[in-house]
Amino acid sequence: MNILFIGDISGRTGRRAIFEKLYDIKAKYAADFVIANGENSSGGSGITKKVYEELQRAGIDVFTLGNHAFSKKEVFTLFSEGENVIRPANLPEGTPGCGMNIFYAKNKAKVAVINLIGQLYMDKPEGITNPFLVVDELIGKAKEKTNIIIVDMHAEATSEKEAMGWYLDGKVSAVIGTHTHVQTADETILPKGTAYITDVGMTGAQDSILGVKIEPALNKFLQKVPARFEIAGGKTKFCAVVLNIDEATGKALAIERIYLKD
Repeated sequence: MNILFIGDISGRTGRRAIFEKLYDIKAKYAADFVIANGENSSGGSGITKKVYEELQRAGIDVFTLGNHAFSKKEVFTLFSEGENVIRPANLPEGTPGCGMNIFYAKNKAKVAVINLIGQLYMDKPEGITNPFLVVDELIGKAKEKTNIIIVDMHAEATSEKEAMGWYLDGKVSAVIGTHTHVQTADETILPKGTAYITDVGMTGAQDSILGVKIEPALNKFLQKVPARFEIAGGKTKFCAVVLNIDEATGKALAIERIYLKD
């Protein structure tokens, strides 16, 4: 089966890229299931019900989140009304939402999706626990239903993402890095059959700094004062990976980067 994983959707420009490109990409790669990181999809921080519904209609099956998971209060409504919005699993016990769930793909295969948040250099919610110490229990629960398991490792440090890839090699189908918004060229199948990439990249504005307007971002570095970031417009880029997974074993057979520009 083929699973499409789309990099961090950044604001209205990223949503426009989804609306304009996703239909054709799904057809080209015969995607049975689509996952997207949606934590920046509304105004560059968080996700609203309206944005969620628009992106779902565009063809996204499951949304993962990250350090901006709770930036919009409406996310709590999404947690209570639907099961296809996944927040990081290693948040404190009692946090609303879930960090892992199982879904049916178009071809009727069951797919487990796990969302984790890193510990290093992150502007993150208080009280997160070590993702390495929580993920094995989640994998055990997932394997009761399916061998196809996709992990979104939302983290800043390349070392932490790589460590998670090697730790989970042979345990899950793929470890996909998100958060840094810059697509890396290290996609690979690890020795025991897990697909890995350090960062899938961003879906948003081409001419931007991580999706936001260039001048305010530059001023933050030049003047060392707080700046109000705004989503950049103009031409878009669409970053994703497509995974070919053996349905019986859950092993990854191939991983291909997608980087499309207007």
